[in-house]
Amino acid sequence: MGLLSRMKSTVNQLQTPVTSNCAFGTYLLQDGEENIGQFLYLEGIEYHMFNTYDVHFYASYALLMLFPKLELSIQRDCAMAVMMHDPSKMKIMSDGTWVSRKVLGAVPHDIGLNDPWFEVNAYNFFNTDRWKDLNSKFVLQVYRDFVATGDKFFGKAVWPSVYIAIAYMDQFDKDGDGMIENEGFPDQTYDAWTVSGVSTYSGGLWVAAVQAASAMAHEVGDAAAADYLWAKFQKAKSVYEKLWNGSYFNYDNSGRRSSSSIHADQLAGQWYARASGLSPIADEEKIRTALKKIYDFNVLKHKGGMCGAVNGMLPSGKPDMSALQSREIWTGVTYSLAANMIQEGLVDIAFQTASGIHSTAWSDKGLGFGFQTPEGWNTYAHYRSLCYMRPLAIWAMQWALSKPKLHNQEMKQMSSSLSENSSYVKQDAGFQEVARLLKLPKQQASTSYIQSLHQFLCNKFSI
Repeated sequence: MGLLSRMKSTVNQLQTPVTSNCAFGTYLLQDGEENIGQFLYLEGIEYHMFNTYDVHFYASYALLMLFPKLELSIQRDCAMAVMMHDPSKMKIMSDGTWVSRKVLGAVPHDIGLNDPWFEVNAYNFFNTDRWKDLNSKFVLQVYRDFVATGDKFFGKAVWPSVYIAIAYMDQFDKDGDGMIENEGFPDQTYDAWTVSGVSTYSGGLWVAAVQAASAMAHEVGDAAAADYLWAKFQKAKSVYEKLWNGSYFNYDNSGRRSSSSIHADQLAGQWYARASGLSPIADEEKIRTALKKIYDFNVLKHKGGMCGAVNGMLPSGKPDMSALQSREIWTGVTYSLAANMIQEGLVDIAFQTASGIHSTAWSDKGLGFGFQTPEGWNTYAHYRSLCYMRPLAIWAMQWALSKPKLHNQEMKQMSSSLSENSSYVKQDAGFQEVARLLKLPKQQASTSYIQSLHQFLCNKFSI
């Protein structure tokens, strides 16, 4: 039975009156598998959303290492949520538009608040069905969890959702070059920092995710899909490398002033790729050079490296002040950056980087957060969002240091001319058909006054 036929069969099984509008991952359990129930945790005491997925991407290492069955439970819920379609309308705060709460193929921002699993996406500042990081983060997390646990039942159960999550994102590749583009608003976890075009954060996650999807197809025995997705990975990788400017990967390629920002999180995709036993998303020497650049600028140029990594630094050595979040230091991002450095052999600077968070949050000379570690603080030591989820990324440092055994098969290096053969053409036709069915309706041409004003100011001041 072909991939598309099996996907259709799986989707039909999910679309029962009980399961079609809920994210109960327990329905993906096979006969004989233990049902340990489901797990919820808040993004923080100020942001009331359960299992916030773009942030769980960082925090999930804690659950995977300490409570792996709970981690798999969360991912099954998300796999079911990918298959959900909730056409009920919700109002978007940023522009006042009304959109569907959740569309088929999109990974939800969160599993809900008022009615978790049934009413997802409590977050409504932006339409997260258009975010560029959530689907990639889903694919990367489930692949990492799959190879970390060796749970074949889990891998086969979530594979259809992985394929659909990748196909859904095809609509954001506007020019057909294999790379998704951000759409000129904060359409990723940095939801107060505009990004446009090909970006180092969302783009790098995409490159890693397509490779992870290829590897997962290989693991579950779908050789044709594995080959097809590997070709897509190589295509996206070549576009991502164009962001390289000689010492780091540019924030994006839009040409605005912030395009040249040194983003502390620019190699998030590489972090997950290496942690999961995948190939690098770019040239390895460039990766190490970029990490050293981040250390020299984002870490050391702010208070001597004693506060963590500033999210965005300009080439001049000053913080990027173009957005609220560009000037902030995020605790979890700094820990994930340190883990990334460890994985690339830069252990000394990794611990110097992470020590800034410890000094600020825990030491007598710091800000005294202790067990209330916040999302982050800015360059003036003003904090935001106490008891936050993302700092659990410190467990990623332990993951990098301990190097757990992974249960993945070695993939053969496939030919770069794969796209010319008949198997690729057949797979591409099926993939494009799925992508077409998942495509969002065209947005209305009109924009809100606030959006228009924001665009005008960005253009006027080259932000």
